[in-house]
Amino acid sequence: MDTNVFGMAATFHPFVGPMRAQASGNLVGHRSVAGFRGLPGGSAYSASKWPLYTYLESPARGAPRLGVAVVTICPGYIRTPMTAANRYPMPFIIDADEAARRFARAIAAKRRFAVIPWQMALVSFVLRRLPRWLFDRLFAARRERRRSPPVRG
Repeated sequence: MDTNVFGMAATFHPFVGPMRAQASGNLVGHRSVAGFRGLPGGSAYSASKWPLYTYLESPARGAPRLGVAVVTICPGYIRTPMTAANRYPMPFIIDADEAARRFARAIAAKRRFAVIPWQMALVSFVLRRLPRWLFDRLFAARRERRRSPPVRG
């Protein structure tokens, strides 16, 4: 929570007023697709990403007419040394360079909300709308995700 929620607020806060005053700028927030629904093994991470949705909506209200763009980027899995340690399936994983290009396009287009890659938007949409009983049944047998120590080097 300190990093993902309070860190975001502490980073944004000094810029919102000046950007509104000068009527220009881009505020870009990072929110993971893991924040759409709590998954086994990701409770703390998912819980720390969900509040960012509403936090990033707040400055977005009225910001466009003031010349300020608020862009929320929700990445799925990105191939990095950190994800290399994951020992579970990572659907639609993309390379870091490709992710950066897609992020830059979303920011340049001033998209208010971008799920990258787009396939994760479909998965997130479905998961979020599943009734709790069905979601629980589908994920009941899923074990906690185990992470191997990160590879350093």
